Amino acid sequence: MSIGKLYGKIIPNVTIESAGSEGLSLTRVDGQVIFVKYGVPGDRVDIRLFAKKKKVLFAEINQLLEPSANRAEPFCSHFGVCGGCKWQQMDYSTQLYWKNKQVVDAFERLGKVECVEWMPIVGAPDQTYYRNKLEYAFSNKRWLMHNEVVNENDHLNAAGFHIAGRFDKILDIDTCHLQHNLGNDIRLFIKAYALENDLSFYDIKGQSGFLRNVIIRNTTLGQWMVVLIVGEENLEAIEELMKALGERFNEITSLVYGINLKVNDTIYDVDLVTFKGHDFIEEKLEDITYRIRPKSFFQTNSNQALNLYKITRDFAGLTGKELVYDLYCGTGSISLFVAQNASKVFGIESVPQAIEDAKENAKNNGVANVEFTVGDMRYELNDTFVAKTGKPDVVITDPPRAGMHPDVVAQLLKMAPEKIVYVSCNPATQARDLAMLSEKYILLKTCPVDMFPHTHHVENVTLLILK
Repeated sequence: MSIGKLYGKIIPNVTIESAGSEGLSLTRVDGQVIFVKYGVPGDRVDIRLFAKKKKVLFAEINQLLEPSANRAEPFCSHFGVCGGCKWQQMDYSTQLYWKNKQVVDAFERLGKVECVEWMPIVGAPDQTYYRNKLEYAFSNKRWLMHNEVVNENDHLNAAGFHIAGRFDKILDIDTCHLQHNLGNDIRLFIKAYALENDLSFYDIKGQSGFLRNVIIRNTTLGQWMVVLIVGEENLEAIEELMKALGERFNEITSLVYGINLKVNDTIYDVDLVTFKGHDFIEEKLEDITYRIRPKSFFQTNSNQALNLYKITRDFAGLTGKELVYDLYCGTGSISLFVAQNASKVFGIESVPQAIEDAKENAKNNGVANVEFTVGDMRYELNDTFVAKTGKPDVVITDPPRAGMHPDVVAQLLKMAPEKIVYVSCNPATQARDLAMLSEKYILLKTCPVDMFPHTHHVENVTLLILK
């Protein structure tokens, strides 16, 4: 059946075959690949086609004829609109199966690399309320639900998440199940306070308005940070709101605000003011305490971060004699975690603020055998750096989703450390890099880790040994 005949039609009685990319499921009709929203492998459904991209069609479920045995009841009232947890309709064991298969397929089909030992995926002990950071946006033009009737006097203010593909629309969130419920209470308090005190919500298209964003962070030590970002220089209104927040929530140990008059939402170039408490909160993983500031990166699932780091350290097999490189080290979280088992650790990261955090965390924890360097990995990891620091016995690398630049891979092959532990949040680019490294390395172990239940995302740790 041709694409022209399929497009815009309802196709009856098809079976969902697998879970595809970007949280979509997959089926085929007459050999034609069709990605389906919110399907579960094993579902028998009627689907309605709504889009095409190149030769691939996209559809939604028009009618669920027979549910898969692995289908689950979504727990969130915003499911299907929010887009943040696209796999709620799939039971958790099935989610883990498809995440593991995502890694296997990337390695075998994309990278064409073989692994000696496939370790079982490490599931998350908590499938809800597992995040330690969420960012909400405020808007005066909330997303209207299907067939929703709005009266002339109704306000359209919202506090929630951006609608996928609509930068100017915010879905108003009642309850998010990703972070401890105190986060919901804080967000709803700010929204209610603004409505009661006639504070304007941000107009994204018009680039005006008072309430703009709020970042809420917490740790397993019971510490909470609230970073409020406003779009107007109204210090009186800011201080009154900050005071009200501090009085209402004794749990907040770090209360911070910033004024962002720019077009974009990034806060890395915004001056932040600590209104109450410290300018940081603390998280502890084993014996290491990390200070997390408003602009600091830290893994957003603390419990699974601990498992991820344990696997990384175990794969490295450190005896206390090894020289270790930690590439893309961020705030030094892995560097500090493995340092007590190494002779020396050198961390490299391109973000200056992250390196400042790493150095401070090292000092506060009394870790003296680490050194951190700021620089673009492509240029910093070179012969001069190796000559200065010494050839590493073990390299740990945790690059961004784009993976490692070919020049970085080439330098790794040139250095030829005995072991490389590759941590990745994108199995596809990881597989590509492993294919290049296979020139000199054997892929000995692979262990996926589920950091984000109810999403298609998966972290993966691999161990490579020199041939």
